[in-house]
Amino acid sequence: MKMLSLEQELRENAYPGRGIVIGRTADGKKAAIAYFIMGRSENSRNRVFVEEGEGIRTQAFDPSKLSDPSLIIYAPVRVLGNKTIVTNGDQTDTIYELMDKQQTFEQALRTREFEPDAPNYTPRISGILHIENHSFNYAMSILKSNNGNPDACNRFTFAYNNPIAGEGHFIHTYMGDGNPLPSFEGEPKLVGIPNDIDAFGDLVWDSLNVENKVSLFIRFIDIETGRYKSKIYNKNK
Repeated sequence: MKMLSLEQELRENAYPGRGIVIGRTADGKKAAIAYFIMGRSENSRNRVFVEEGEGIRTQAFDPSKLSDPSLIIYAPVRVLGNKTIVTNGDQTDTIYELMDKQQTFEQALRTREFEPDAPNYTPRISGILHIENHSFNYAMSILKSNNGNPDACNRFTFAYNNPIAGEGHFIHTYMGDGNPLPSFEGEPKLVGIPNDIDAFGDLVWDSLNVENKVSLFIRFIDIETGRYKSKIYNKNK
């Protein structure tokens, strides 16, 4: 698979929707995570990321303008032991709760499907990163309607063992803007991961469409120690 420029992928798509990047820094020392959200409506744009425990939660920037919290208020990132879960919806909680009961990532997601937001039927995208014994692996999932038909849910899981230094994968909800919004197609895109968390965060944030971007979360986790550093970018301040 050809490595793509994450900057170019973002700059050339005015509305990728919500996106997850997971990979390994170029020096091989850290696991990297990025999660961003975008919005076209006032309700979607009226959000910020806030820290919650070892993860984050979305929150209304102006509570008086929050018209429907159902698909926009959730915990995108939660930590379960040596596993970090990142998703674009409340399936974060499903994965956390069922994996805590010894079910697998895939088993947990079999209880869920795409979002009920006709006519878009937004895909649910999820990732999980597991660090143990000074090594790590990760997996990504997408649950989507069958080419816009809500009668069927297509489920895809992509697993990456012993990730290569400097490589990551990027999955997002929409191929671009439209009505209805076209769901992501294919497997996660191969992209480069730099060593510096600030450079990585700034690259993603500055490449997102200025009108539609809402918030970005970045985390680097030291593979040897498990210690992490995080950054949050919010358009609303």
